[in-house]
Amino acid sequence: MNRESEIIKRIRRGDKGQFESLFRSSYTSLVHYAKKLIKDSDTAEEIVQDLFVRLWQDKEKIRIQSSLNGYLFRSVHNRCLHHIEHNKVVEKHAKEMSLKEDDDSASPVDLIQYKELHLKITRILDRLPERCGRIFCMNRFEGLKYAEIAEKLSVSVKTVEANMGRALREFRKALAEQ
Repeated sequence: MNRESEIIKRIRRGDKGQFESLFRSSYTSLVHYAKKLIKDSDTAEEIVQDLFVRLWQDKEKIRIQSSLNGYLFRSVHNRCLHHIEHNKVVEKHAKEMSLKEDDDSASPVDLIQYKELHLKITRILDRLPERCGRIFCMNRFEGLKYAEIAEKLSVSVKTVEANMGRALREFRKALAEQ
């Protein structure tokens, strides 16, 4: 068994020392990589920290096909892309909101409700798994069809459908709780 396989196996079994060692040895280089992609130190650190939190939470499910280092860098890369896309959505809604505020026909109550809904949508998107939220944004905010999303992300249409179903269930559940 090679060294990386042993590390993954030990982490999967809940070895905190091994996990902390991996964190210490990888953290700085992963943060530097994230900074190159998103140009924000604090957000880069949050992305890497979140990756390690999720890695520990889902340790029993770890299935790494490539190298461990490759897996970590690919995960940071994907999370940065998700962050960038999420920011695009937030900016788009902010523009729409400012246009709506300029519209004299919108009442103050309408504006407050719009802001509250925007905040709810943002919170729900933040709770979704990375790919699921990305697929939802591509479909609902960018207007891409399932086949287009599948092609862009190199996944099957069934995967897109499953992720959209999950996202919509989360939205229904969260909005029903209101």
